[in-house]
Amino acid sequence: MKIISVIPDVEAVFISRENRFLGKVKIGDEEVRVHIHDPGRLQELLYEGNKVLLKKAHGKNRKTSWDLIAAKYENMWVFVNSSYHRKIAEIILKNSLREYSLRAEVKIGRSRIDFIAEGKEKIAIEVKGCTLARDSIALFPDAPTERGARHLQELMEFIEQGNHAMLLILVFREDSRCFLPNTQTDEKFSSLFWKAVKMGVKVRPMLLKYDGRDISYLRDLPVCTL
Repeated sequence: MKIISVIPDVEAVFISRENRFLGKVKIGDEEVRVHIHDPGRLQELLYEGNKVLLKKAHGKNRKTSWDLIAAKYENMWVFVNSSYHRKIAEIILKNSLREYSLRAEVKIGRSRIDFIAEGKEKIAIEVKGCTLARDSIALFPDAPTERGARHLQELMEFIEQGNHAMLLILVFREDSRCFLPNTQTDEKFSSLFWKAVKMGVKVRPMLLKYDGRDISYLRDLPVCTL
């Protein structure tokens, strides 16, 4: 099922990552800086010589006029721009939770959660993007995330108040067969993940494909059996 189109303007070659949000690429013979809208390490995607897709961007106070959209991994494009996550999730949720109304960016405790779905019950929904996979296992996070750990705690507290909660994981590695929290990278997040599952937080990893133009939903993934 096609969800959204994100059409790049040019293919480039990645040179280096200058900091968390800024990278350098080569378009033809020209070196330009690009905005990286993903807090992860992306080490298996953003390395010197790899192919990437860029989209022209406009706005005041920008350091670059290009956004990084995707990076090549083997024979696939991996979508790496988290600014699209909420829109992707909103389209999916409106299709699967048709009897609910959605509110975005709702404050819960010390955090803002991506969505609250309201209907016969209240469901707090937090969205995460996953671009890392090893041995066909999708893994999140690929860098330590205090924010992610805090969101899990907020979801658990929301359940304790008599509500429901969901962790929606957008998996952009189409070679994935199941999902696990990345214990090796962030032991705290992983521990809270399993605690949240036991408390009733619904984990929904969704496998997505980006073909260089369209993002499509393939299927839901299971959490791997340990």
